[in-house]
Amino acid sequence: MTNVLRIALVDPNDDTRESLKGMLLSMDTVWLEADCSRYEFFPDIIEQTAPDVGVISLDNDSEKAIRLISRLAADAPDTVLLAASESTDGHLILQTIRAGAREFLTLPMSHEDLSAALGRVSQQKFGSSEGGNRGCEVIAIAGATGGVGTTSTAVNLGCIFASDNRNSVALLDLDLALGDADVFLDAIPDYTLADVVQNVSRLDIQLLKQSLTKHSSGLYLLPRPVELHDTQGITDESLRKVIGLLKATFTHLVIDLSKTYSPVDMAAIEAASRVLLITQLDLPCLRNVVRLMMSFEEIDGLQDKVEIVVNRAGLESGQISLKKAKETLGREIYALLPNDYRTMVEVRNNGVPLINQAPKSAITQAMKDLASKLMGVETTSQAPETAKSSESKWKMFWPGSAKS
Repeated sequence: MTNVLRIALVDPNDDTRESLKGMLLSMDTVWLEADCSRYEFFPDIIEQTAPDVGVISLDNDSEKAIRLISRLAADAPDTVLLAASESTDGHLILQTIRAGAREFLTLPMSHEDLSAALGRVSQQKFGSSEGGNRGCEVIAIAGATGGVGTTSTAVNLGCIFASDNRNSVALLDLDLALGDADVFLDAIPDYTLADVVQNVSRLDIQLLKQSLTKHSSGLYLLPRPVELHDTQGITDESLRKVIGLLKATFTHLVIDLSKTYSPVDMAAIEAASRVLLITQLDLPCLRNVVRLMMSFEEIDGLQDKVEIVVNRAGLESGQISLKKAKETLGREIYALLPNDYRTMVEVRNNGVPLINQAPKSAITQAMKDLASKLMGVETTSQAPETAKSSESKWKMFWPGSAKS
């Protein structure tokens, strides 16, 4: 599990409570277990959720809030208490610290001040590390068209990430109508994305993990709904909540997108730290890559996190040369996955990931190299050169044609 601070908040003032909630929800290493508008209800919430941190706003009734801090300091010593107030009165600050608050934070609070305070708590709880607290790496796998290998890439990357016991990894199947990540893993899930969406407001980290299907590799799967009509309840807004909970729970989240680029898919792409666009070296796929990249240019920051991955490289029939494709696209290829149709059919039909089915095959090594590159680890394989020009050249390939 990632080093996530579980937080409960109490503030009778709606405006400041919503502001604090917004800041907390934007932090990858924080999970908001509960928020409360009544001081008298907060002890029960602390008892039920046992959060790492309790944030208590003083301004509605400072005397009642300080009594609450004193009570919680005695009854819930494992919960770090942070007090917040617009007042900078020294006497109030002293009273609050003496009652048991770890820190006194001044409202209105900046994101930097809150993050720094929580960082100090996290350092004490989890210990310091060279890289600080570890957030969640969200990798969305998109396709230039159907059948290019997005699901096989997503499933096998997820299993490779999960093979490192330092990682906790989830795979979310967002091909809501026809997704088959469960088939690749030979899994029969008890719950689906539709169930999690329906209950997301009542889930905590422990219940979420119980709702996922754990594969023998260590990968957790959240599959697409069983019934087509269940997809209607999955919206971009509900998906953002699910992704937020998954980010708070795992070090890596791999999302297998559909090919529709619907609002739900775009919400996942927006949440992703990296987007792998899977293509093949044929004209229809490359035309679609250009079309997609032109659209991505219209969304701030999106194009910079998209990487092009060529699947089934080396397939002779009808392929455009890699050199011609790179020249025309105007950017480098991030990774090449070799053509190994026989192995991939066996993997899919047996429901066994590559690292178990064919650990020494070229396609498995290419997947491992891709996973290492995504994690910032150098591999022995030759890496593509950095693109020499940042100038957009997508229109060179659209709507005209190219030949090998």
